[in-house]
Amino acid sequence: MANHKATKKDARQAEKRRERNRYYGKTTRNAIRDLKASPDAATMEGNYPDVVSMIDKLAKRGVIHKNKAANLKSKLAKKVNATKAAATTA
Repeated sequence: MANHKATKKDARQAEKRRERNRYYGKTTRNAIRDLKASPDAATMEGNYPDVVSMIDKLAKRGVIHKNKAANLKSKLAKKVNATKAAATTA
C-alpha cells in the first residue's frame, strides 16, 4: 500500500476514475446492444445519434481507443442503414 499522502490520494482518485469509466463503458455497451435489438427502423434511426454521442464521449475521455470508436460507429451505421433500406423496400 502507498506510504505517502499524495500517493494515497492518487490511489483514491484512480479508483474513482476506474469506477466512473466502468459505468460509462457498461452504459454505452447496453445502449449499443439495445440499438442493435431495436424492432423497427424508426426507433433505430431515432436512437442512433444518442449512441454515437456516447461512443464519442468514451473516446474523448480515453475510455476506449479512437479507432475502436470509429469501428463501432461504422458497424452501427451499416446496421441502421441496412434496416432502413429493408423497411423502405418492404
